[in-house]
Amino acid sequence: MAKQYDTLSNAELLQLAHQALALYPAALQGELSLLCRSENATFLLRAAGKRYALRLHRADYHQKAAIESELRWLEALRETGIVVPQAVLSEAGEAVQTLTLAQGGVRYAVLFHWLDGEMPTTEVDPRAFQQLGRITAQLHRHSKSWQQPAGFQRIIWDHASMVGEQGHWGRWQDAPGLKAQDHAVVAAAIAQAGQDLAAFGKDRDRYGLIHADLRLTNLLLHKGETRVIDFDDCGFGWYLHDLAAAISFVEHHPRAAEWVDNWIRGYEVVAHISDAELALLPTLLIQRRIQLLAWIGSHAETEMAISLGPDWADHSVRLCRRYLESAALPVGA
Repeated sequence: MAKQYDTLSNAELLQLAHQALALYPAALQGELSLLCRSENATFLLRAAGKRYALRLHRADYHQKAAIESELRWLEALRETGIVVPQAVLSEAGEAVQTLTLAQGGVRYAVLFHWLDGEMPTTEVDPRAFQQLGRITAQLHRHSKSWQQPAGFQRIIWDHASMVGEQGHWGRWQDAPGLKAQDHAVVAAAIAQAGQDLAAFGKDRDRYGLIHADLRLTNLLLHKGETRVIDFDDCGFGWYLHDLAAAISFVEHHPRAAEWVDNWIRGYEVVAHISDAELALLPTLLIQRRIQLLAWIGSHAETEMAISLGPDWADHSVRLCRRYLESAALPVGA
């Protein structure tokens, strides 16, 4: 299981970012400022009148080969006309920089060309989710036909790695605000989801390389063009997990079912969702929500986790009950 969250201070991260920047050509030496901290730390670089995004990977999550594999997929997507981030090469011609820490160990960094665009939010017209569905279908269509290069490796998103005891994001039991008496309900939902997914299987038409975190916050709209960012969690999972991920953290919102409908409508413009996949949707939605319980348990100090408020875990339990008791989607108020 991966260790969770970065223990380095902002000042230490900035020092590492400068260490990474020193590996790039003189024209890229400029001013660094911290944009956000989540799985990784992302810095804005301003140099020679241009902007760049420097991603500093946290320890114990992705190996260098996995990061290089992510960049290979991005290259292949760009060749098909999908606008995604592009890495900048260092003076040594490397896309992924290896940084040695003073206390031992290494960190990886990638510098990306900046992508302009407006980030839609859940306050926008629900049709924004149609754009999300459309672009996701384009990614899936590419994933299903793309011949992955030799040595390609990315994280596995299956039931055990998402919500199991050794899950990538920690233990759902550690979620702030989750009452001990509600553990049995969550555990029952996990067990039922596990049965559903085992029966569904991992055939190539339903399981493959996915973005795995394609939410509105990872979409940029620019002059009529839809751009996709943050492929850091891309890996192997069920294709329709990308729909569950699309409403991450807001599954309990009163309009969530409408968002799901719009996402499906947009997806169907590009590719077809089978009846078997649609029947599995409640399972994938509840699996994602429980995965996020684990995430906030292991990332409780992040702005995102704090912003969710004190009732988020209670809503999660309510959605687990809905999943266990009815055929309705486990979303909404």
